[in-house]
Amino acid sequence: MTYHTSTQERPIDIINVAALEEKVKVNMEPGAFGYLAGGAESEITLRANVTSFEHKKVLPRVLQNVENPDLRTSLFGIELSAPIIAAPIAAHGLVHEQAEKDTVQGVGAAGTIFSLSTYGNATVDEVAQASPETPKFFQLYMSKDDDFNHWILDKAVADGYKAIVLTADSTLGGYRESDIIHNFTFPLPMKNLAEWASKTAGNERGEGEGIAAIYAKAKQKLSLKDIKAIKDYTHLPVLVKGVQSADDIEDLIQAGADGIWVSNHGGRQLDGAPASFDNLEDIAKVVDKRVPIVFDSGVRRGQHIFKALASGADVVAIGRPMLWGLNLGGIQGVTDVFNHFKKELTIDMQLTGSQTVEDIKKAKLVDAK
Repeated sequence: MTYHTSTQERPIDIINVAALEEKVKVNMEPGAFGYLAGGAESEITLRANVTSFEHKKVLPRVLQNVENPDLRTSLFGIELSAPIIAAPIAAHGLVHEQAEKDTVQGVGAAGTIFSLSTYGNATVDEVAQASPETPKFFQLYMSKDDDFNHWILDKAVADGYKAIVLTADSTLGGYRESDIIHNFTFPLPMKNLAEWASKTAGNERGEGEGIAAIYAKAKQKLSLKDIKAIKDYTHLPVLVKGVQSADDIEDLIQAGADGIWVSNHGGRQLDGAPASFDNLEDIAKVVDKRVPIVFDSGVRRGQHIFKALASGADVVAIGRPMLWGLNLGGIQGVTDVFNHFKKELTIDMQLTGSQTVEDIKKAKLVDAK
């Protein structure tokens, strides 16, 4: 059965990015939408990711001599138009027929970094060719098969990807009830897996399987040694993604992590865990600016980005809203989502007396009462 998805390529109207989700829902097959929008178990953590930003308030400032706030910043020497990058997400082909090939172009037009998942619907090479000038990270789900790990890392290095994102919180899939209700399996091949299968006469393509089955074939026994192994093999910076406890930080940095990515996988793994934002400040205190911090999960407003930066993040990654833009408008829809976040963040900066991103990092947040 052929899977039909969006082919739209157009600007989109955005009142707020959260409202895009309902528009996308009516455009998609229910199982595919549920896979992307849903979370684990009772979705407590999924909801908490968004509402946690209400635990802190932004303090307005006046007469701070601010005009036209400057959103520019950098990460690993890569110049960014704003402190907002693309989070890695599997299977963009669920929302648009051009999949990651469109997303990377939209992200590049927004002046920031695209992150490709191992489980994408476009290959490492296809994404690089679609937008050579866009800076790219590669998110590695380590396989039990080191031949596969070396093969795909070789491709990322050869294609000029700037860093490796080691996903550490998904050694198995969370219990996602929407996938069970809809009996969801991926209707399209995960093209990196399919390319490897064709090369090795294997049969693991991702197509026709659920995410739990795919995770089950990945490496479960991840350890601190994997950080050094990837660094030594690629000579690229390694960010560890899925960090939620300050107790892990010292070990990660001592093991060679070049960046800490604070995330609970958008509430899709361990339900009942704290919201990512509620962990961020404690983690940042232990990191103590030794390595950059990327933050994601639940970001739906410019003020969420502001609060994350003021709590210790260096950049903020967006996930689902980017895919909603892809579904509704292709390349331009992705760019429009990033630009909307920039618009809201600029207003927040002006009204808090923050001329630069560094000023945001010094801003005072007030505990909600």
